[in-house]
Amino acid sequence: MDPILSLDFQVLGFVERHFHNPVTDTLFPLVTYMGELGACWIFLALVLLFMKKYRRAGALMLIAMALGALLGEGLIKNLVCRPRPFQYLDTVYPLLIAPPSGYSFPSGHSCASFAAATALFLQHKKAGALAFALAALIAFSRVFLFVHFPTDILAGALLGVLLAAAVTFLYNRFFLPRWPAGQPGRGSE
Repeated sequence: MDPILSLDFQVLGFVERHFHNPVTDTLFPLVTYMGELGACWIFLALVLLFMKKYRRAGALMLIAMALGALLGEGLIKNLVCRPRPFQYLDTVYPLLIAPPSGYSFPSGHSCASFAAATALFLQHKKAGALAFALAALIAFSRVFLFVHFPTDILAGALLGVLLAAAVTFLYNRFFLPRWPAGQPGRGSE
């Protein structure tokens, strides 16, 4: 077994031995469903679009998540073709959710969560900090539920952060200067 896969399984084993109990076994399936297809993040971004102060953040969240889906789910997963942890071996605990289809690397839940949280954080620090806490919970739930390796989570989170940072940079560099102060997109939001 290669060293990265071995380390991944060691972390999964640690989580399995030390974090499972009736409360977490009930809580983390609910947390993971919040991140399904980026649902909670898409909902939040759409709500923010209707709030003048947060409109830009909502738009940047949606763009970063869309790019994450295209690159992570559409391209990288199909190039790497990494099986999910539960496909390698049986675990002490049966899966607490329906087995997801598709490949494991990178985590789409983590990518969407960290793309949304980063885009929000770069516009509004306090709200973004709360979003990072939720993103971390959603990402951890995927390891807890034995449907992603820790390296899948790290790669997905990194991809999401980088995409949100890039989208924000490009917006600030190329779109923001086009509007005079006080116009939509600059200063008035």
